Amino acid sequence: QVRLVESGGGLVLPGGSLRLSCVVSGRVFRDYAMGWYRQAPGKERELVASISSGYATNYADSVKGRFTIFRNNAQNTVSLQMNSVKPEDTALYYCNTVPVFNGASWGQGTQVTVSS
Repeated sequence: QVRLVESGGGLVLPGGSLRLSCVVSGRVFRDYAMGWYRQAPGKERELVASISSGYATNYADSVKGRFTIFRNNAQNTVSLQMNSVKPEDTALYYCNTVPVFNGASWGQGTQVTVSS
């Protein structure tokens, strides 16, 4: 069973920066693509950034050029550097594998609120 613990969220001003972190345990981390997902109130959860086991990255158009995803296989962590944040980035952010395994659980997420 994979255990995911996200952290680093908070309240940030528009145009500011934030770095999210996720610690993963329970599987051989380095073998899996990992991603950051987010869910805003009243909306579906969406994948915003992913990084393969070979460190190839992909981003949703809405965050391209502003967010960067990293992974550290030695520490079993995946991080999301968020720059130039916008109010529409406000959401609960989660990490998980890409794709998400059938029956996989989610962590508690970390709340990001972009507001002046």
